[in-house]
Amino acid sequence: MWRHIRCPGLIRKNHANVSAKKLGLERGAHSAPFDVVQTSRLARAAPERAAAKSSYPMKQKSRNIELTQVIDWEDGKATRVEDFLAKEEPLEMRAGRNSLGITLRTPGEDEELVAGFLFTEEIISRREDLVALRIPGDTDTEKNLVRVVLAPSVRLKTGGAARRFSAGSACGVCGKASITQLRRRGLRRPQAASTFDPEMLCQLPPKLRATQAVFGRTGGLHAAAVFGPDGELLVLREDIGRHNAVDKVIGWALLGGRLPLGDHVMLVSGRGGFEIVQKAITAGIPLLASVSAPSSLAVQLARELGLTLVGFLRGRRFVIYAGEDRIAGSSSATVGAS
Repeated sequence: MWRHIRCPGLIRKNHANVSAKKLGLERGAHSAPFDVVQTSRLARAAPERAAAKSSYPMKQKSRNIELTQVIDWEDGKATRVEDFLAKEEPLEMRAGRNSLGITLRTPGEDEELVAGFLFTEEIISRREDLVALRIPGDTDTEKNLVRVVLAPSVRLKTGGAARRFSAGSACGVCGKASITQLRRRGLRRPQAASTFDPEMLCQLPPKLRATQAVFGRTGGLHAAAVFGPDGELLVLREDIGRHNAVDKVIGWALLGGRLPLGDHVMLVSGRGGFEIVQKAITAGIPLLASVSAPSSLAVQLARELGLTLVGFLRGRRFVIYAGEDRIAGSSSATVGAS
């Protein structure tokens, strides 16, 4: 059965019918969409995942986790146990007869994923451009197809949107890594009214890890989160693809009328790649941080378009690759040995 969603105001209108358990974490609340199934492998080899299981009791079948049997080998002993897998399924977005894109994603928050994808890929430029979404139910034959109704003013580009925007869960939208193309889009330098406290930044990764519900069970998902200027966690989304997690977060902001996200920080659990930098700038985010390293093209884009880019945000250390003027105390940095 199709679920028809009117936009704008998509998230607000659906929160009455779609519980916070399905939509995930918002405003610091924990999501709890899973059953507890203890496995000997998790108990022995990954106590943090076993602890996460008991923290998130399941009360309904999960769309984003699958239970399977595996053979656990440890110290010469093989044991058959049950384990959790993060689901990966294709999702196609269609407007009338036009395919807008196909991506591999973890089911859940599909309306946010579609909205964020359409916005960051410049198919739409504002919330009002998205009139409605038709989200299928789990039993529908077209359960991995979202039908999009766009405003009459939206003009789709010719040349085959589906070919341009076919994406895998690992690489995102491949073949668009061109700063020249982004210059033509007229992306603006993100604005921030004040500088960010480096001590606040150091507190963000533990907050991210503590609220990664699905990762705690599967160990196989990326996360993206948006924090306020004081470090308050506003929203976190998980997905098999790092770019999808970012699109879900930006879609949350778009549908809630929160864009641009000036004075906010985005933290991603993986590396800070070119496409994630591009998406952050599109959403008006002034500071993007990651727990791993950025790519050379990501650094180039961040420096050219004025994004503060932080990598290796772990413990009491991080590296500023671009936009150090937004981080308090960075202008007085001393010259160290290379």
